[in-house]
Amino acid sequence: MTRTRKALFFTALLGALALPTTSSQAATGTDTVTPQHGIAMHGEPKYPKGFSHFDYVNPDAPKGGTLKLSVYANGYDSFNPFDIKGIAAAGITTYLYDTLLESSADEPFSEYGLIAESVETPEDRSYVVFNLRKEARFQDGQPITAEDVKFTFETLVNKGHPFYRNYYADVADVVVEGPRRIRFDFKESTNRELPLILGQMPILPAHYWKDREFGKNGLTPPVGSGPYRISDFEAGRSITYERVKDYWAKDLGVRKGRFNFDHIRYDYYSDDNVALEAFKAGNFDFRLESSAKNWATAYTGPKFDNGSIVKESIEHHRPAGMQGFAFNTRRSVFSDPMVRRALAYAFDFEWANENLFYDQYTRTDSYFENSELASSGLPTGRELEILEPFRKQLPDEVFTQEYTPPSTDGPQGLRQNLRKALELLRSAGYAIKDGKMVNKETGEPLAFEMLLFQKSFERVVLPFKKNLARLGIDMSLRVVDSNQYVQRVRNFDFDMIVQTIPESDSPGNEQREYWYSFNANVTGSRNYMGVNNPVVDKLVDMIIQAPSRQELVYRVRALDRVLLHGYYVIPQWHLTSDRVAYWNKLERPKVTPKNGFDLNNWWIKP
Repeated sequence: MTRTRKALFFTALLGALALPTTSSQAATGTDTVTPQHGIAMHGEPKYPKGFSHFDYVNPDAPKGGTLKLSVYANGYDSFNPFDIKGIAAAGITTYLYDTLLESSADEPFSEYGLIAESVETPEDRSYVVFNLRKEARFQDGQPITAEDVKFTFETLVNKGHPFYRNYYADVADVVVEGPRRIRFDFKESTNRELPLILGQMPILPAHYWKDREFGKNGLTPPVGSGPYRISDFEAGRSITYERVKDYWAKDLGVRKGRFNFDHIRYDYYSDDNVALEAFKAGNFDFRLESSAKNWATAYTGPKFDNGSIVKESIEHHRPAGMQGFAFNTRRSVFSDPMVRRALAYAFDFEWANENLFYDQYTRTDSYFENSELASSGLPTGRELEILEPFRKQLPDEVFTQEYTPPSTDGPQGLRQNLRKALELLRSAGYAIKDGKMVNKETGEPLAFEMLLFQKSFERVVLPFKKNLARLGIDMSLRVVDSNQYVQRVRNFDFDMIVQTIPESDSPGNEQREYWYSFNANVTGSRNYMGVNNPVVDKLVDMIIQAPSRQELVYRVRALDRVLLHGYYVIPQWHLTSDRVAYWNKLERPKVTPKNGFDLNNWWIKP
């Protein structure tokens, strides 16, 4: 339900009086840049100027009704999703704030004008200019101006989540060139993605925040610019959004056929099993199922038989990313890659898939699974050329062994895997003493804690724990509430967690947040595993600077290989479809884009 699967955070701007200029001078002062209605990461955008709607929406979808949804979490305490403090309410960024540009869901990475009517950037992408629409306005009627955009950028970078400082790190200067015209100059001209990620910035109203402290507005409903406003809420328990009937952008091609519900309500549930039963009782309308067991056994009964509730697997072609048991390499117990590699042999995916998951999943063996960006085999050709300068800094296995997660297929199954784990642990300086795996030098036992917030995941972890015990390794299990879990992860206060690292078809600046050494100890960063590797840093820089789509693919595959052979996670599994169930009052477009379904394109049957 996110606005775009690439942008996980956002920024804000405000709006406009004078007519936008139609061209700007490039950094050399000689080249004229023509304003464009859209921009693609590589090549040209798919949709022409003045397009009426995206191909995957129904432009005639009726408006009306209430969409009721659930959130599995222990409440919320903030309406500010841009600040690291607190837990923001569901839906805030999607519904309250518009962005300069809007991504399409059927291209690798293209964006089209939303608040910005047009965008100007030279061939080297050394700067970008956004020309704002004169009709763009906030929900209190105030126009969105270039000053709002500048205010948003500076607020997010200086007061927002640390993510923004990394995401926008290559911006050198922000210049308001007119009431509706703003220019961003860049430190380097090799970051082709920067104009697009600035386009994803959610714009905040400078006038609203003038007399308020950014991180302390709590549960005061803010002024936004998007298709919905907050109409009602019960602190920590529910929140309801109402559609803005005179929404300024409702007839734009990027909005036509979208945001069709009059009201959207989220109710919070602290127990997912309770939420499932509430869904089947009609307390909310739609459910995205994450449990294979539930999908196989719980979606049955008269309401499914008579069609009152629709159960459907909707295929997608987006990168699956990586879900796995993530090691916190900041902890001494996981500082050695050989130890991390050894522990992977104790996870029996094949048994879990057959006995727990009803054979619904496929094993993941890439951080960019289900896409052309995933590495395979041994590096050859251009991929090998990219990796060759780093040969002395990388394990030999990057060049000589194809990465495959341990498998228990075969006659000896898990027993053979545990023997391999023992061999690796001995090489890492461990030995069995009194039935426990201990460090031969220090005598410290090999023990750690698995931190969870989903109690349902215990059934996956307990067999893993049992296998580790056969190696003399003690894994304790702690389940905490969602709010405590978020705080502990933000502060890297864990040994191991189950973590999903999402990826898009066009990796770029967000890779710094995942892998950069600089972020290994920045509170709140998404470098969960504490990756601190100069080769990874350089490969991330190369990805950001990729001059073409094909070169991007080669560079991402090279990074994938290095990460896999770093053994930062024990890969789990993925699906190439979304398991959804919904009451039949909902209807969806006939066309599903490659990124998968989006509830914001659905509607309620008249």
